[in-house]
Amino acid sequence: MLEPSIVKDEEVEYLIKDVYEMYGYDFSEYSRASFKRRVNRICLIDRFTSFAELRYTILNDPEYLTRFVEEITVNVTEMFRDPHFFKALREKILPQLGTYPLIRIWVAGCSTGEEAYSMAILLKEANLYHKSLIYGTDLNPSVLETARSGVFPLQQMKLYSENYILSGGKKDFSDYYTANYDSVKFDKSLKEKLILSTHNLVSDSSFNSFQLIICRNVLIYFDRDLQERVFKLFDNSLENLGYLALGSKETLRFSKLDKNYHQIDDQRIWKKTEHI
Repeated sequence: MLEPSIVKDEEVEYLIKDVYEMYGYDFSEYSRASFKRRVNRICLIDRFTSFAELRYTILNDPEYLTRFVEEITVNVTEMFRDPHFFKALREKILPQLGTYPLIRIWVAGCSTGEEAYSMAILLKEANLYHKSLIYGTDLNPSVLETARSGVFPLQQMKLYSENYILSGGKKDFSDYYTANYDSVKFDKSLKEKLILSTHNLVSDSSFNSFQLIICRNVLIYFDRDLQERVFKLFDNSLENLGYLALGSKETLRFSKLDKNYHQIDDQRIWKKTEHI
């Protein structure tokens, strides 16, 4: 079995080039340290005895390529993660969004959907769900299948319930799901306004106009140039006076677009100022 540091820097470069030329996935601007760490993890999990074996499998087995991309782009998530962020949405952002006749929200890099379901609950409790659409997108089609199912492990509900209460939730969190043995299924009403689809932040273009875009802990894996490209995509997708929410380690502060936004909350929420 490979040791954790067996994959060399130059081999990482070969792999990035191969995957792009064969399949069109462009990881060239991902953080090298993060990419290399995840490649090593894949080698350990899938028991490759050499880098050459991993490379051969990726180049000759398109199905394995899907697994590789999923592992590289995996985004660990939970419902109401960082409860103070959701509390800020609940108290400061949703009252503003409530003035629109139709509220469009994009959860980019939604992974298995916990953040999108959390957003649906917030909108329900603010009595805004009936006039909202939540678009959840991810590069990885298999995590979207989990999101579509609305089925999650029962053991996670204690944490999710605690997060929900800390976010300002007043109901019994279990009202939103039905438990069945070791899993729960979220109420189908939470999916009525949820649109899930694959979208590559690196290469795909804007597909709608939004008042709120949430993309948390995705951009930390991107180099500065790629972050800038994604910020431009978000800027093109966000209405004037709309809101952009990023993760705790992400910021617009060093972006060329910073001048068009002002941070309105210490929870990494920016408001787009009106400009032509």
